[in-house]
Amino acid sequence: SSGINGRVRGNGKALEEAVQIANPKSNEFQVVRTSLLPGILKTASCNRKMPLPLKLFEVSDVVFKSEDTETGSKNQRKICALFSGKTSGFEVVHGLLDRIMLSLSEKNYSIRASEESMFFTGRGADILLGTEKIGHLGILHPEVLENFEISLPCSVLEMSLEPFV
Repeated sequence: SSGINGRVRGNGKALEEAVQIANPKSNEFQVVRTSLLPGILKTASCNRKMPLPLKLFEVSDVVFKSEDTETGSKNQRKICALFSGKTSGFEVVHGLLDRIMLSLSEKNYSIRASEESMFFTGRGADILLGTEKIGHLGILHPEVLENFEISLPCSVLEMSLEPFV
C-alpha cells in the first residue's frame, strides 16, 4: 500500500476502514486517517536531531466508515504517544497508560499480548476495557522505524478515548 499508512506494518485493515476523499488535493490526502501513529512517526522522524529522549503525543479525531450514519463515516477521538531514546522506553508508555486510566478513575482495564505486526515480536500488547479492545502499546518493529528513517528504538501507545467522553 502506498502513502504514509503503508509504512506501518499490518495496516491493511485500517486502509479497508478508511474513508476516501472524493477530490483530494494530492495523493497523500486521498484517505482520512484511521490512526494517529503514522503522523506521530513522521513528526519523530522530522525531529530525530532533537535532544533525547523524544516524547511526543497527540489527541485528535480519526475517521472510520460507518453504515449507521448519514455521512457513511464516524469520528473517533484517540490518543497516541511515542517515546524514543537510547532504550525503547516501554515502561514509560506503559506507565502513561496507567496514569491516563488513574486520571479517568478507570480500574476495569488490562493488557494482553498483541499480534499486531507493527510491534517487535512478543513486545506488543492490546489495551482492553473490560473485554473490548480499545488500543495497543508496544515496541515498534525495526522495519517500521526504518520506513520512517528512525534509528533509535521507539515505544508507542494508541487508544480510543471514546469510552471516556
